[in-house]
Amino acid sequence: MDDATATTPYPSFALEDTDQAVGLFRVLNQQGQPVAGENADTGVSDDTAEKIWRSMVRVRVIDERMLALQRQGRIGFYGAATGQEAGVIAAAEALDHRDWIHPALREGGMALHRGYPLHTWVSHCFGNIDDPTSGRQMPCHYGSREHNYITLSSVMTTQFPQAVGTAYGMALKHKAPDRPVCFAAIGDGATSEGDFHVAMNFAGVMRPGGLGLPLLFFCQNNQWAISTPFEKQCAAPSLAIKAHGYGLIGIRIDGNDPLAVYRVVRDAAQRVREGGRPVFIETLTYRVGAHTTSDDPSRYRDESITDQWRDFDPIHRIERYLLKRDVIDEKTAAAWRMQCDTELRSLLKDVEKRPAPPLATLFSDVYAEIPPHLQSQLATARR
Repeated sequence: MDDATATTPYPSFALEDTDQAVGLFRVLNQQGQPVAGENADTGVSDDTAEKIWRSMVRVRVIDERMLALQRQGRIGFYGAATGQEAGVIAAAEALDHRDWIHPALREGGMALHRGYPLHTWVSHCFGNIDDPTSGRQMPCHYGSREHNYITLSSVMTTQFPQAVGTAYGMALKHKAPDRPVCFAAIGDGATSEGDFHVAMNFAGVMRPGGLGLPLLFFCQNNQWAISTPFEKQCAAPSLAIKAHGYGLIGIRIDGNDPLAVYRVVRDAAQRVREGGRPVFIETLTYRVGAHTTSDDPSRYRDESITDQWRDFDPIHRIERYLLKRDVIDEKTAAAWRMQCDTELRSLLKDVEKRPAPPLATLFSDVYAEIPPHLQSQLATARR
């Protein structure tokens, strides 16, 4: 993703615009400078940019600490968003709280950005008594009705057709031009699943009242579907170009540029609120870490390329931008990182002491009243 070769086709959101689907929309270059000129207006306020930066740093600090806990055997599993925080946090900031999110594996930070309690987040990873799922979901599989954040599933791509149904319900219940939006996230590997094509087709065909569904499809193309590289998944010049085959709008952006992500998601959300066709957004990024803690990427890829991608770190890019504008300084940046780490460390002292969920929760929430055969199993388990 070289600055010299990357193009910046400012999205038109026109159905016939193929350039925006194969180009690379960018607001900031690697050095955190606006590509339109040093003093150019990026279209994002300093307050918003700082808010995005703070949440991105917080997610990075949390991910690093949780990965360490897994390696120490204190939690069983974790999937980090390292290097992909722009696609998580900037997208969350661009949406309204009334908008619904159908996440993939790395979008947990969207819930945090909306106010999901960190104590609950950590408790869920430990599966203790304060875990809302009572230890029955894998770690990192968050969900919160309060924050309009659907519980994710590790079954790839199931959220896409589900999101079409959510958006269809929104279109029936609310009137344009001020409808809530459904945002659905996937990774590049999910585009090889049948559910992807089913969802894209339904999204293009279903037009209640002659209007498009209030739906945003969002794909973080980190170029690895676990161990399968992108070039073995897709022969098209981009994933975004696939949107045209289904009558949708496709846009490809620099996924390591937080301001580009924010602007495109913000503007696309407004379009679909008003009744425009659903938008498929591809963010080009890279998975600099393992797929999850169950994976060792050094066995199947050239990690020297991974090291090169670290230079495109989205946090460094937006931080350089804010430093140049004197919105923050080095002291502020260091203090914020320390504050995030201190917050997490203090929580861990309490969370690790909390007991496991009651044994009865193995059998609850299945029936309104526990039937005799489950009562018998519960009695056996207690013995």
